[in-house]
Amino acid sequence: MSPLLSIRDLAVAFRTETGPFEALHGLSLDVMRGQTLALVGESGSGKSVTAQAIMGILPASASITRGKILFRDTSDETDIARLDTEGAAMRAIRGQRIAMIFQEPMTCLSPLHTVGDQIGEALRIHTGADRKEADARTQEALARVGFPDPKRALKTYPFELSGGLRQRAMIAMALILKPALLVADEPTTALDVTTQAQILALLARLQDETGMAILLITHDLGVVANIAHDVAVLYRGRLVEAGPRDTVMRAPGHAYLKALLHAVPRFDMAPGERLTPIRPARAEIPPVQPLAKLAGPLLQVENVSKSYTLRSGRFWQKPRMVHAVSDLSLSLAAGETLGLVGESGSGKTTVSKMIMRALAPDSGTILFDDGSGPRDVHGLSGDALFAYRRTVQFVFQDPYASLDPRMTVRQILSEPMEIHGVPVAERRARCRELMAMVGLEASGLGRYPHAFSGGQRQRIGIARALAPRPRLLVLDEPVSALDVSVQAQILNLLKDLQAALGLSYLIVSHNLAVIDYMADTISVMCRGRIVEEAPRAALFRHPVHPYTRALLAAVPDPSLDHPLDFAAITGDQNDPTRWEAPYLLGPDEAGAMRAIEPGHRVRFSTAQDAEAA
Repeated sequence: MSPLLSIRDLAVAFRTETGPFEALHGLSLDVMRGQTLALVGESGSGKSVTAQAIMGILPASASITRGKILFRDTSDETDIARLDTEGAAMRAIRGQRIAMIFQEPMTCLSPLHTVGDQIGEALRIHTGADRKEADARTQEALARVGFPDPKRALKTYPFELSGGLRQRAMIAMALILKPALLVADEPTTALDVTTQAQILALLARLQDETGMAILLITHDLGVVANIAHDVAVLYRGRLVEAGPRDTVMRAPGHAYLKALLHAVPRFDMAPGERLTPIRPARAEIPPVQPLAKLAGPLLQVENVSKSYTLRSGRFWQKPRMVHAVSDLSLSLAAGETLGLVGESGSGKTTVSKMIMRALAPDSGTILFDDGSGPRDVHGLSGDALFAYRRTVQFVFQDPYASLDPRMTVRQILSEPMEIHGVPVAERRARCRELMAMVGLEASGLGRYPHAFSGGQRQRIGIARALAPRPRLLVLDEPVSALDVSVQAQILNLLKDLQAALGLSYLIVSHNLAVIDYMADTISVMCRGRIVEEAPRAALFRHPVHPYTRALLAAVPDPSLDHPLDFAAITGDQNDPTRWEAPYLLGPDEAGAMRAIEPGHRVRFSTAQDAEAA
């Protein structure tokens, strides 16, 4: 088997105000024909720079200072590193013989052009095909990547598609010219676990059908274990380990790869076992007075529903009603963590917004007990509402978008305290204390968010939430945008803060491995309803509902002994009309939750009871 692409002694440097910064230091690796090479490492390790160098799309401030990128698609050998990136030779390779799919499909697809136009554009540019031929070939490509209605998709805009379908459109765009090499830069990071598994299965199937090679850039070792043939590990621009997947994953030789494997949450972790971050951060949490014990739950969500009306834009068509949350109930005890799990669109974020009073429920009540007894959150006003907003705080998913770039860290941390009337001198001392609590230096208070890494920004977001001394944190996918090593730091920090401050957490996530590590109780949500809820140990030991089992089966495990069963992941797992009996629900059937053991409840079909009667 010969290499399709060979990189030899590649060095890439960026021009900066302080002089050149070398992002790649003499990188050498091979991508074999028809095989998948996984390029693994944290943010900043040089993975994306490698992909940009191969595609000839390095930023204007970067340049290849030495080395070769040898592409052997035909009998001739081309050194991509020597080609003019805007010349005809490079344009003939880029898109036609080497294609690329990106991490975030929504930002990489034009919102002004239909999916059909964007996919067919590459075909028209490289082959001169007319519109009719381009549309026919585009429809074929959409069918190959699993679009349910390829003809209709030609006229569809990206914002009308789900995340999974947008990523399928990106794959169709990359593969319409049948390239020899596909560069996939974190193609599944932004997706739910079930959608991720479907995309991985799609890439594996297309590779078998076309014989293309894949350079897969990722930091997810579970993805590596399930799709790669070979692995190359980058650390600060240097290759530290490479070889066949089975050899590298079963017997890692380099300390960095060993550390990465120990930083990943796993389902087989021992009780009390902690993740081992690559770079531990010291958090100094001062002792606090214990919070008053409550007679009942801290938070009680009772039979809450929320619907939206979607208008079609055509006056003769009736508006469509979408039930985002239907008759949902949750309970969170003080000092504990409730994990709310489900795919995108299941209603998780709508629930968190109603708890935060950003949305009002159509029916049902949300009760919160601050120590003076349970009170209806949506009935609060005046001083009581002001106190509730201090007691319940939110930590956002995206650490880049959730911090104001025009405010210093001191201003970001001081703002909630200023709103709640904390004196200036106390605010200053509290800012320094908060930075120490999340493992950051107080010297960073005068800096702006852009001067911090993603993990450090998430720490700042947590510190901001802690500023008004809350009792409950609502965490919406708090680590999904972070590298696995940084995830370990943040998850351990959250555990330490909870133990020291007596905090309660509601964690919203689609990552069951993270929920397994953090939660005491788990509620699984599908299409606006809870389908299963149980203590963490019971749910993972004995998952009952078919949707829960499907979510667990779709989580990629770094262990080679637990491969994904791609054949079992069909995409129908969130359709209640396709669940097996006695869980199958009719189109308008709600079913009913029943206890199968203490604390473990599952949604069953009520139609089964009627038939039995």
